[in-house]
Order: sequence, then structure tokens, then C-alpha cells
Amino acid sequence: MRVEDLSIGELVEFDSEDGVVRFAGQRALIIDATAKGHLRKELVNHFGLSTARAILTRFGFVQGWRMAEAMHELFQWESEEDWHHACGRIHMLEGMYRLDPGSPGSLTKEGLTLVGSYEAEQHIAHLGRSDTCVCWTICGLTSGYLSRAVGKEIYVLEEGCIGRGDAVCHLLGRTLEEWGDDRADELRFYRAENLSEWLEPSLHQITENLKEAERKLRERKRVLTRVAPEAEDPLGMIVRSASMRRVVDLARRIAKVDSTLLITGESGAGKELIAQLVHDESARAAGPFIAVNCGAITESLLESELFGHARGAFTGAAQDRVGLFEAANGGTLLLDEIGDVSPGMQVKLLRVLQEREIRRVGENKSRPVNVRVMAATNRELAADIAEGRFRKDLFYRLNVVQLHVPPLRGRREDILPLARLLLADAAARCNRPVTGLTPRVADQLLRYDWPGNVRELENAMERAVALGRTALVEFDDLPEEVRSAIPAPSVLGSVRVLDEIEKDYILAVLDRNGGNQTRTAEQLGIGSATLYRKLKSYGVARGTRNTGAEESAPL
Repeated sequence: MRVEDLSIGELVEFDSEDGVVRFAGQRALIIDATAKGHLRKELVNHFGLSTARAILTRFGFVQGWRMAEAMHELFQWESEEDWHHACGRIHMLEGMYRLDPGSPGSLTKEGLTLVGSYEAEQHIAHLGRSDTCVCWTICGLTSGYLSRAVGKEIYVLEEGCIGRGDAVCHLLGRTLEEWGDDRADELRFYRAENLSEWLEPSLHQITENLKEAERKLRERKRVLTRVAPEAEDPLGMIVRSASMRRVVDLARRIAKVDSTLLITGESGAGKELIAQLVHDESARAAGPFIAVNCGAITESLLESELFGHARGAFTGAAQDRVGLFEAANGGTLLLDEIGDVSPGMQVKLLRVLQEREIRRVGENKSRPVNVRVMAATNRELAADIAEGRFRKDLFYRLNVVQLHVPPLRGRREDILPLARLLLADAAARCNRPVTGLTPRVADQLLRYDWPGNVRELENAMERAVALGRTALVEFDDLPEEVRSAIPAPSVLGSVRVLDEIEKDYILAVLDRNGGNQTRTAEQLGIGSATLYRKLKSYGVARGTRNTGAEESAPL
């Protein structure tokens, strides 16, 4: 048998009754290349590049060794060299790659040139273009085959790869002595005993991460059970109001599709939490969720942050750097404060959303990215478009689906449950024995409008924990602006009697003035005697602080 006589029709056998496929006399499996690409992606995402490369290289080596033995047993070769040189052609017939038309089909001292590597193709499709060579399985196959056929260990590495942007993949095979120390870091992937060195640290880190996640979940569940045992908890959100229930329901439905999402709402209302919910309920939940505040970074730095940069692209760029779009591959990228992005960056973001590829700063080649993009803003983008500050075409690209998160003052049913949850979180962080709110504090929290929304409420609860001297938050533990709040009449829910509203308002102003009736009467525009009579009817006239002479002898 000669190398050029190898035919795919003679190598493959099908047993349609038993469902057995054989290649070169050995039982084989027909596996979709894309499925193997997904396997590679999962290995890289869960164990890292080094561990994935070690596993795939060793897998290829064993498969190549087995193929060399099968070819030796199956055919009578005209010479041992024909058996050796069959390596390149047999793996080409397996579908691993296409050979350069001018190539002899065997790995010579000059190497073996591949023009269509399935492995490079799948790596680019699932993980994007790489900075290093990526045909790990193919190198292992070739190394295993030649090591068995030649009778000594041959290590195959790439010196060019389509997966990193080269025109072709080029393999070189050398003994350990011939390689020397030039590529010692890559040769380590072939050592069988070295696989555990790559794998065990990754598994240890994963185990530690899982333990930490379980600990946080247990603590979260304990806190929720204590402060709101009946509440359903998507990502720690306690949702009582109808408006937020609608937002959460819509977010869960949007999560099932991979559309671009625009989240609007005031600062601190919980836009990032909604984005996290959409990510965790989506098919991308296993991938990364990365949020970046576009308004906090200058245009030049934002471009590098999002797209990455090449070494030497600008002063201080000492090495290549992966941007957030590449880092979020397979997951979700949240562009927070998108309304603050400069017109120049808007054009570049529009191109990424249209082409699904990025170009690092200082590079000419494009890299595909597989990312779900969400954007968030507290601005009125329609007004910005009308005034020429925001591109209409970018708005349409982002606004495939829009979610509006209502402000906290528009969902007052959520204030107290959120306050109790945030209080419990702050107490756990600060290790303080604060367990709840006094009735007066709870009432005051409902009176305040919370212009800073949930973020302001969180800060207020942390302050209360830090200053508190008892197990319950006292009125004086609240920030000044919260203590000064007076109730505003509301038409939400049932209509209240006018006298009740007047009573609440008068008592709130009196409380704000520290019980000073004279100052309260002046602010309300009524006489002190009138105020006294009203307070007496409320049952609170005695014990209030009087400073005016007319209050010493009320009528």
C-alpha cells in the first residue's frame, strides 16, 4: 500500500443493522464539528485555556497513536516510510483539515501546511480570534501518530495558525532534543503527568468558587427568611408593587430571546439588577455578565476598555489587552449610562452591533464576538436625538426591546420590604445586632420621596446600622433629609378624609420643628391659638414646647 492509494471509500465501513461505523478497521463515531466546537468552548469557559489545551492535546495524542496502530495492522505497506507518511493524508480523510494543494501530504522537515483546519474554524466561531495557535487536537493527533510510527517521541507544534489570523496553519514536528528550550512552555502540554498540574488548580478554584457561592446563597436565604419570609427573591429583589411586578415579568419573558435590550429609569432605581435578572434567566446564564459605566470613562480610554488594544498602540500599552466585548464572549455586556457616550464612540458601537465584530485599538484585523448587548440610561434619549446629542440609528439598534424601571417613589409598597432587606444586609456586613425599624422610622421612610431611589435607601440603612445603639433603628439614626420629610397627600389606594390629611400634615410640620408651636403656626399661616386647639383635639397639646407668650395662656 502507498500513501496516494488511500481512499476514503475503502477506509469507512457502515453496518446499518447494528449502527456501527468503522474507520480504518476501528469503531468510530460521527460527531458534528460544531458540537466539538461547543465542547471546546465549554472547556475553555469552565477550566481556562491552559487546561482546555492540555486536555485536547492529550486526547489528540491518544487518538493519533491508535490510528497509527490501526493503519499498521490494516495494510501491508511497501515501506515503513509509507506508513509514516500516511499520517497527513489519513487525518485529512478523517475531515480534520484540507491540505495545501502543493503539499506532499506528509510531515517533512519543512513541516505540513494546512489550508482548512476545522479546529481553527470552530475556535474562531465560538471563542473569537486567538493571540496564539489553536489547533491543539490536530497537533496531538499528528504527534501521537508519528511517535507510534517512528518509534520515538515526536512533538508537533504550530508556527502559524488560521485561528490567530495567519493565512494557513503550519505544523512542525521535532524530538524534544531538537526543540530544545525554544518552546518549552508549549511542550509541557504533551506530558501525561502534567495534565493534573493544569487540571487540579482549575478544579480547586472552581470548587472554592462554588463553596463561596453556596455560602452567599445560604446567607441570602437566611436574611430573606427573616425579613420577608413570603417574598419571592429574583436576585434579592423584593417586589410588592404592581408596577415592578410588571417589569420583572417582562424581564423574564425578554430573557428567553437574544435581542438587544434598552433599560431606562432614574439613577439608583435598579437598572443593573434588572439586567442581571435578564442575563440569569437567559440561555447565556453560564457565560459572563459584565457591566461598564460608559459615562465614567473618557472616550479614548473607553475605546480601549471595550475593544482592547494591541501592544504599542499608544503610550503605556506594554502588551496586548482583551477588551470587555471579548471578555464577555458567550455572555452579556451591559453598557450603563449609554446616553453619556460621545458621538465618535456612538459610531463605533453602532458598527459592533451591526457587524458583531470588534477591532482592537492599534490593529487592522477584526475579531468576531458573540455577546448579548444591553444598554441602560437615566437620560431621555428621544430629547437627546432631537438635539443632536445621540444618534438615531444607534438608538434603534439598542431599542429593540425597552424596559422602564419606575422610581422608588412610584412604588411605595416596595419601600419597607426593601428597607428591611437592605438593613439586614448592612447589619450582616457590619456585624451589628440591628434587627428592625421602629414604627416611627417605618412611617418616616414612607413619607420621604427618595430622589436617589434604592441606592439612597441602601445608604440610609447602612448609616442607621453604623450609628444605631439599639436593636431597632431609631428616628435620629436616619439622615437629616429623611427626618425632615413631611407627608404629601396621595390619591393612591383608598381616598382619605380631608381632616386626616390635615392632621398628618400639621403633626409632621410640628415634628420637623422639634415641637415648637410658634414656629409651626408661622409656617402653616395660622394663629398659635388655632394650632393649640387642633393639637388638643389630636390629643398631643400637652408636652409640646412653647416659646411664644401667647401660648402660655391658650384660649
